[in-house]
Amino acid sequence: MKLADRSAVVVGSGFGGLSTACYLADAGADVTVVEKNEQLGGRASVLERDGFRFDMGPSWYLMPDVFERFFGHFGRSPDEYYELERLDPHYKIFFKDGDSVTVTADREATKAAFEEYEAGAGDALDAYLEEAEETYEIGMEHFVYTDRPRLRNYVDWDVFKHARGLTFLGSMQGHVEEYFDHPKLQQIMQYTLVFLGGSPKNTPALYNLMSHVDFNLGVHYPEGGMGGVVDGIAELGAEMGVEYLTDGEVEAIRGSAGDFRVEVDAEDGEGEYLRSDFVVSDADYAHTEQELLPPQSRQYDADYWDSRTYAPSAFLLYLGVEGDVDPLEHHTLVLPTEWNDHFDTIFEDSAWPDDPAYYLCVPSETDETVAPEGHSNLFALVPIAPGLDDDPETRERYREFVLDDIAENTGVDLRDRIVVEETFCVSDFTDRYNSSEGTALGLAHTLRQTGPLRPGHRSSEVPGLYFTGSFTTPGIGVPMCLISGQHTANAVLEDYGE
Repeated sequence: MKLADRSAVVVGSGFGGLSTACYLADAGADVTVVEKNEQLGGRASVLERDGFRFDMGPSWYLMPDVFERFFGHFGRSPDEYYELERLDPHYKIFFKDGDSVTVTADREATKAAFEEYEAGAGDALDAYLEEAEETYEIGMEHFVYTDRPRLRNYVDWDVFKHARGLTFLGSMQGHVEEYFDHPKLQQIMQYTLVFLGGSPKNTPALYNLMSHVDFNLGVHYPEGGMGGVVDGIAELGAEMGVEYLTDGEVEAIRGSAGDFRVEVDAEDGEGEYLRSDFVVSDADYAHTEQELLPPQSRQYDADYWDSRTYAPSAFLLYLGVEGDVDPLEHHTLVLPTEWNDHFDTIFEDSAWPDDPAYYLCVPSETDETVAPEGHSNLFALVPIAPGLDDDPETRERYREFVLDDIAENTGVDLRDRIVVEETFCVSDFTDRYNSSEGTALGLAHTLRQTGPLRPGHRSSEVPGLYFTGSFTTPGIGVPMCLISGQHTANAVLEDYGE
């Protein structure tokens, strides 16, 4: 089907918006992407200062098969736009009792490391990953790449036939406990839940598939970081005629299919209306509904959005540092031996964590272009509850706390070597991305917010209005948002294609 002589405005240039734009342009639509900020990418922004270049948002390139599938749809491949380097080791973990473990691409070495914690854990890892691979293959083909936007779409023989091989119910905590007794091994198998915005207790066991992504598909680094991937997808879109408007904040969406008027407040203070046949919002779903649409055009009221479980926000420190930061790896995790308290401060009783689990990214270990010679590029990310008060005094206090914690638990003291520094936190996510509660990711993947229980791609109130990105199916993460773009474009084609 085609969308010849039709026009579309895509609000927001995150991966979901950029993906949707490519698919719509490929179908023949005239597409304009409008981005509030000065650069494309949404949360995948890039900070450049004094020779340092930081990926401000996503920094793990996972599920390379999804990127290959995306570019392949248009007769291209990722390597036409950026090169990939497979990381080995995948990551290093510092436990706060002085222990550490390095996860490499060598399965046998990883099994031997597991055996040091628990007899039989090596074989248990093989069994766990075998199930995770099956879950991944079935889940991706029949429940991720195949969009099932309504509960009735699950009343299907194909669903019943393939769902028998999947564990839908129960939590990741219970599932992992069936394979591993040692708490550190459980943490290693569950750390990827951070990418889904959940905790071991509230994320469905279905997401054991993330261990296949981690251990079997591997961790990669794209040339230019994740900003390079944004540039590549934007270039692909431009080749198909997509136009991009940055520094243009959308203030209102009016009209319906065939006669939309998108009000844009440009940087120069000049307002304008973009007219289009369709509108796709990759902006925060709640912001779009509550702020950009008139009341009669909203699907959900404020109570609905207040009742949602949002993925964590984050306290981020971007640091340009003199010298090296050994023994940190490109990807490093610092974990308390008991992390339930940290998850409780995110999902149960919102508070700044006093014994946090956090992530350190050092891309200069792989890419010498992200820092001046003789320097290291590093950022620290502490997941925190959305909606926390992050006034300047609190941020400064937590900065000192995090730097102390890094020094104590990794042996790397950064404080006297910092030459470039920037913090980013709850209020910044709200201000820069119009993010509900300052969430860094979107809606968490709880059982009640998975699959058809997430907000839909189509507006039920406004014909011709669609949504894409991390609030919709299939969910959070760069690969999922790329797939969401295809689902959204398919919905437009189903409704209006010729």
